[in-house]
Amino acid sequence: MKNIYTLAFVALLTIVSCKKTENSAKDKIKTADWLIGNWENQLEQGTLSESWEKANDSTFNGKSFFIKDKDTLNNETIVLSQKGNDLFYIPVVQGQNNNEPVIFKMTKADAKQLVFENPKHDFPQKISYTKITNDSIVAAISGVVNGKTEGESYPMKRK
Repeated sequence: MKNIYTLAFVALLTIVSCKKTENSAKDKIKTADWLIGNWENQLEQGTLSESWEKANDSTFNGKSFFIKDKDTLNNETIVLSQKGNDLFYIPVVQGQNNNEPVIFKMTKADAKQLVFENPKHDFPQKISYTKITNDSIVAAISGVVNGKTEGESYPMKRK
């Protein structure tokens, strides 16, 4: 009789742990909740602005602009989308890649950092967001260009 209770307990634990793993795999986009909002950095060269909003349970929409004086020098729309167990960062940069989306797959996610990579893209091959505080993040791009590793980082404050 004791073996039946032990077996039932082990079966219940297995079901609960599998369900928890399945739910956390389906909720990867929730690790990016801290990204939602409006972000900005006033630079000598102009103003970098980025905004994120939740479209639904599996999609966030983002916009990024770099404005100098009254001219928009860089305009980008971004979709952060969970498909199955994978999370994708999909930017469309006006004037680049024939205005087509480029897909970066999440390779790391925790409470303070999101990393997306596409080793086949010319530059960048890696995009990351790091949460410094609730009101401060750093977006970074990096990759290899002509055999040299290059990168740029963009600290931003919540607006």
